[in-house]
Amino acid sequence: MCFNECGEIAKNLWVEIPKHFLGVRVDEFSVMPNHVHGILIIEERTVGSAYMRSHQRNAYMHSLQNRTKMLLSKIIQQYKAALTRRINFLPNGIHFQWQKSFYDHVIRNENELSRIREYIKNNPLKWELDIENRETSKHRTSSKDYYKAIINGS
Repeated sequence: MCFNECGEIAKNLWVEIPKHFLGVRVDEFSVMPNHVHGILIIEERTVGSAYMRSHQRNAYMHSLQNRTKMLLSKIIQQYKAALTRRINFLPNGIHFQWQKSFYDHVIRNENELSRIREYIKNNPLKWELDIENRETSKHRTSSKDYYKAIINGS
């Protein structure tokens, strides 16, 4: 896939995410004509004792997951806002607008990570089949079901 000026901006801003958010790393990503697929690694900080009781550990993990989701939402919000400002500022008169939300998923193991990385790498080769391609998509499934199938490897 060849990037136009907007695609280059999208790629460059995605790569810069770690400069703006401490403890966040960019993993595999792919900029598509109307959306971005990407893996962001949010480092969890070790807090508490190794001797936490199970109910304390469960409460801590739940709290950590909530904070991670809030951070991810903030990252995506700021990425979308910055990209929109940059593209709408271009002299070519493009009016760029995002979809309202985004699909997120917590990757829980190496097998899942590997499968999702492979999907992201190969996604540009399958643009004609992509559910987000409004011109050629033959999918009759919801976006949520589509992405769940990717994660589950089906």
